[in-house]
Amino acid sequence: MAKNVAAIICAAGPGKRFGGKRKKQFVNVGGRAVFVRSVELFANRPDVKQVLLGISEEDEEIVTVKWGANLKFFGVKTFFGGQERFDTIEKALELLKDDIELVAVHDACRCCATEKMVEEVIAAAAKSGAAIPACPVTATLKEAKDGVITQTVERAGLFEAQTPQVFETSLLKKAYANLDSLDKAQVTDDAFLVEALGHEVTIVETDSSNIKITRPSDVPIAEAIIKSRPKPKPEGPIGPYIEAQW
Repeated sequence: MAKNVAAIICAAGPGKRFGGKRKKQFVNVGGRAVFVRSVELFANRPDVKQVLLGISEEDEEIVTVKWGANLKFFGVKTFFGGQERFDTIEKALELLKDDIELVAVHDACRCCATEKMVEEVIAAAAKSGAAIPACPVTATLKEAKDGVITQTVERAGLFEAQTPQVFETSLLKKAYANLDSLDKAQVTDDAFLVEALGHEVTIVETDSSNIKITRPSDVPIAEAIIKSRPKPKPEGPIGPYIEAQW
């Protein structure tokens, strides 16, 4: 029996490295804003009972004016995130409905995640309590100091963590309750917090196509990835405005 899932989409970041006039989460990728593609991954799933979109207070106007009606149609609740990613998720946890059993935390800028990946990570978390998608490291890794290589890092067994990361609700809340006892500078993802409790986190092996848009050069790469995938055939009659719904 499927568990009730809530999705937290993190779109409150400043995107300092991206540059330009528009934040990376609002940049158009293949006809849709980056964050919209991430919302769509969850908004159409029957097991997802709640979608929470964390935005910056300064972005309220652009989100409301440009996408507000559609977000409302898909039942997406927006809220103001915090300065750091974990601040945003802490606020979202307070907004969860009582019947939510699993929480999926997803970076708005990972717009190339697939429905299959989401399905597999949710299924793994339903069994183990905690699961993340991760890609095996294939590049040669060098450790350096002052611009000089100090050693080559053994890459066997190393994985690059991705999102969505899915956890039992009670476990994620417990992990965040323990946040103040940790060095927040080291907290780079939610799995780190769960690991700090001593709870095992399952890896669902993925590939490098689930990229995170960080710089302008990532946008054409994301578009090429999305374009290369077969388009799913919609069920039932196709409306004339399906492509323009966002």
